[in-house]
Amino acid sequence: MNGTVETAEQVEAEAAAGDLPKVAELRLPGWYFAFEGTVAGIFDLLRAFPSAWPAVVVLVAANIAVSLTVMRGRLRLAKLLWRGKGTRTIMLTLVGIRIGAHLLLAAIGLAAGSATTHVLFALAMSALSVGLMLHTQRTSLAALVASGKATA
Repeated sequence: MNGTVETAEQVEAEAAAGDLPKVAELRLPGWYFAFEGTVAGIFDLLRAFPSAWPAVVVLVAANIAVSLTVMRGRLRLAKLLWRGKGTRTIMLTLVGIRIGAHLLLAAIGLAAGSATTHVLFALAMSALSVGLMLHTQRTSLAALVASGKATA
């Protein structure tokens, strides 16, 4: 009888595991990070190219549309990421880095005034954002697997 109970528990565990999302299904695709990286650099891109604001509006609209359609199945992970303390920490860190870097450059007389400097800032902020978002995704997915809310 004990063997039957273990088998029933195993069957239930396997059935439950089948209902759990796989990490591969939750992982956000690379092009999504390109969208978000571009959004992270928008402030400096607009400072370098003020007439590009219509492209920014289109990019933001496309980002929202993609998030609500193509990425619909992955919104569970996105919600978990946005609720997470790590994501808020990343956002505040990026804002602090941007403000701190601009203040530091202004203090030493190298204020970011040229288009080239703003483009370099945009690239740096985009790369930093994407790197931090990838790290957050990796740790969040590992936490979901560890908590039994997803399967590897």
